[in-house]
Amino acid sequence: MPQKIRKAVFPAAGLGTRFLPATKASPKEMLPLVDKPLIQYVVEEAVQSGVESILIVTSRGKTVIEDHFDISFELEQLLRERGKDEARRGVRAISEMAQVSYVRQREALGLGHAVLQARDFVGDEPFAVLLADDIVDAEVPALKQMMRVYEEFDAPVLGTMRVEGEAISRFGVIDAEEVSEGVYKIRDMVEKPPFQQAPSDLAIIGRYILTPDIFDEIEHTGRGAGGEIQITDAMRALLKQRPFYAVRFEGTRHDAGDKLGFLVATVEFALKRPDLAPQFKEYLRSLKLND
Repeated sequence: MPQKIRKAVFPAAGLGTRFLPATKASPKEMLPLVDKPLIQYVVEEAVQSGVESILIVTSRGKTVIEDHFDISFELEQLLRERGKDEARRGVRAISEMAQVSYVRQREALGLGHAVLQARDFVGDEPFAVLLADDIVDAEVPALKQMMRVYEEFDAPVLGTMRVEGEAISRFGVIDAEEVSEGVYKIRDMVEKPPFQQAPSDLAIIGRYILTPDIFDEIEHTGRGAGGEIQITDAMRALLKQRPFYAVRFEGTRHDAGDKLGFLVATVEFALKRPDLAPQFKEYLRSLKLND
């Protein structure tokens, strides 16, 4: 029986340059999707999947993330005095979701380097990595779908989706054989290949279940695409020693790290809210979009 996935790592040390100037002084992970920051959606996904302990990899200027998941006595007291018990319970629930720890990535050397900062936290356990840019709207949490495959094969598992056309060159891409519906055994993977050289239309997205032997591979991985230490390069090296699988999960993935993707996600999530949907739909119908 494979070891249970109890721990998850959230790389959150990036500069968020795609959202400048909004991210000049505020982390992109704290951008609000309706009324919750992006990172909270992904932490909730991990908790709903059974994760107990979380490590958030931060950098200078990201202390607001720590404040968000901490207890706010003053705010809770104010809400209590004003009789806003539902809001108070919601605020308290954020700090009680999971055991959250933090570590700093001192240099922006890429996702692989960010994951390496979690070595002491992870120890000798398998673990999940989730990126706050990737918001997945799914009936069964995307990470939980991946955990089922991990439990079946006792091997690392990556989240994947189909990407058409030249956009595939923005992702890590897998070459894989489908072993059951939506589940693939990976033959090879490459980080951000030119469109003509992409081995498939299956892109790696921000969900990973990894084993602790990945850390040695990261340490021996040189700088790759973009001059950064790429997690895909380290996984490719580990693939020579153990099998990897991928899951094309059921659900809708939103690239909330992209301006258009963020706007689409905001509309989609607002329309799912009973308290907002009726009036929001009226507003959308009122727009004259024939131009």
